[in-house]
Amino acid sequence: MHFVTGGAYNGKSKWVRRIWDSPIDWRSAYEGDSWNEPTFNEHVIVLEGLEEWMIAFVAKKKDFKEIRESWRAYLESLLAWESEDCDRRIIIIGTDITKGIVPLEKENRTWRDAVGWAYQDLAALAERVDVIWYGLNQRLK
Repeated sequence: MHFVTGGAYNGKSKWVRRIWDSPIDWRSAYEGDSWNEPTFNEHVIVLEGLEEWMIAFVAKKKDFKEIRESWRAYLESLLAWESEDCDRRIIIIGTDITKGIVPLEKENRTWRDAVGWAYQDLAALAERVDVIWYGLNQRLK
């Protein structure tokens, strides 16, 4: 699994397309694509816009514990799919939303916190983690 993050409009998608030249099943929250379909069409899967998908994910859960447990279970299912074939790779792109003003509304704070936890869990489980700023990557892991 490969996690790519960085600021909005900093070239994350362009960078991923440049380094992964194989056929890709690209799913984008920004385009209204689903992220949890049970089958994928290619060996390389890109899930772009994790922070956007997390809005619906958080809305369906009752508390932080349930959000985090459900997220970890989802990550485990992705890792299981990836491990079934050595050519499979999951790349998850998420925009960094942790900088700036903390939202006043409880729902938005919950979403922001859940995204931060999701990114921490993803970074811990990912084989590779890159931060993209201004089109340049910094490999963290």
